[in-house]
Amino acid sequence: MGFFKNVKFLNKSIDKLNNSIEKNNLYDIVELLDNKRKMLFRNLIAGVSKGVGIGIGFYFVTALVIYILQYIVRLNIPVIGDYIADVMDIIEINRR
Repeated sequence: MGFFKNVKFLNKSIDKLNNSIEKNNLYDIVELLDNKRKMLFRNLIAGVSKGVGIGIGFYFVTALVIYILQYIVRLNIPVIGDYIADVMDIIEINRR
């Protein structure tokens, strides 16, 4: 009786493993790792995409920070406004 119980458990485990392999496209991953050119091309495209995304994200974050700083300067808060105005002047000088 114990032997058949173990066989059923093993069959269930094998079925779960098979489903997991099919679900995660493990065969495609192994095939990709076997083909060096395909892997190099995918990594190159991924690297370029990440670089462009970081550049665009940094651009928008910097623009948002500058916009917020300009708004604070317009509020004329005595200490902070003067300091930020100096920073904005330095940015304008270096931008030219």
